[in-house]
Amino acid sequence: MCLGVPAKILAVADAARTTVIAKMLGEEREVNLSCLAGPDEPLSAWIGGWVLVHLGFALSRIDEADALAFIDMLRQLDEAEDGRGHMKAALIG
Repeated sequence: MCLGVPAKILAVADAARTTVIAKMLGEEREVNLSCLAGPDEPLSAWIGGWVLVHLGFALSRIDEADALAFIDMLRQLDEAEDGRGHMKAALIG
């Protein structure tokens, strides 16, 4: 099963490689925007926006309300775990 995780874009990591720094699951990670960003589009225009990330690649742009609803759902799933799950309790903290 594939799962896209909501991530908020914080900064440009490397414009030449089309990568940004995004916060997801409570951690900052490098995310590749090459599937979404246009070739002449400045990556700085993405800062503050939300994307769904799978395997380090942003696959779609989402609005903040949908991102927060998805994160809330992940928190509820984490709370329902029996202790054997691997999700973190602080998803965007």
